[in-house]
Amino acid sequence: QYNHSSLAEFVLLGFPNVGDVRGWLFVLLLLAYLFTVCGNLLIFLVIQLDATLRTPMYHFVSVLSFLELWYTATTIPKMLANLLSKKKTISFAGCLLQTYFFHSLGASECYLLTAMAYDRYLAICRPLHYPAIMTPTLCVKMAVSCWTCGFLCPISEVILVSKLPFCGYNKIQHIFCDFPPLLFLACKNTSINVLVDFFINAFIILITFLFIMVSYGRIIEAVLKIQTAGGRKKAFSTCTSHLIVVLIFFGSIIFMYVRLKKSYSLTLDQTLAVVYSVLTPLANPVIYSLRNKELIKAIKRTI
Repeated sequence: QYNHSSLAEFVLLGFPNVGDVRGWLFVLLLLAYLFTVCGNLLIFLVIQLDATLRTPMYHFVSVLSFLELWYTATTIPKMLANLLSKKKTISFAGCLLQTYFFHSLGASECYLLTAMAYDRYLAICRPLHYPAIMTPTLCVKMAVSCWTCGFLCPISEVILVSKLPFCGYNKIQHIFCDFPPLLFLACKNTSINVLVDFFINAFIILITFLFIMVSYGRIIEAVLKIQTAGGRKKAFSTCTSHLIVVLIFFGSIIFMYVRLKKSYSLTLDQTLAVVYSVLTPLANPVIYSLRNKELIKAIKRTI
């Protein structure tokens, strides 16, 4: 009888067909990571230091930026190391930990983006009640709840994967450890794992995405009732940055995780993984800073 002790480590194949452009890919990925870290860290610090940005909307933006720092740290450093190293191994425990933290932080981001949509809904659809409802205490409780729920969600999936037998072939055809490529390597029927993954991911991703879309439906309905063009533009401008981030993030993870198959094509999985693990955290500081005059002024003041 096999168990996971017969396979002490995995090999992350990463980007197997890059050949001569490996060095350029490393430079691009390193620059993307440095920009992501610097951009999100700058936004987080500016919001914490600038008294004019002590509002619920900026509170959630700062929490999102802080989350993105950890979200990218779970995968990109290992990707960079594997691009330079001939030995692309990762221990069994290390692989499970990477998978757990990546999914925990991803789930936390889903909940956080939902909380941000609720905040915008209250600000635009119930402006008179907004200050009384969205108090600093509630903001902190919502942020803590997002992190707590996010870190609880993948526990059952990780436990189920840890009990699977892995034997023989140990090469993970992906750029980091994740549930679909791990299930592909298991030498046992993984239909239970696939079903559990589907229901948990469908619950987290689809329910939060539906809640966000309903919120924005109400927001659009309320904005269209505003008489002046300037008023409509101002109301929409506070929401567009968040909506762009939501569509990029959810658009990629829905295709990747809400499915009843272990995997699709290797190229599709890797492309989607790059979008939600590298490009989305990279785009967040650009989207939030370039589209927000208050934040740009605060950054200039702080600098």
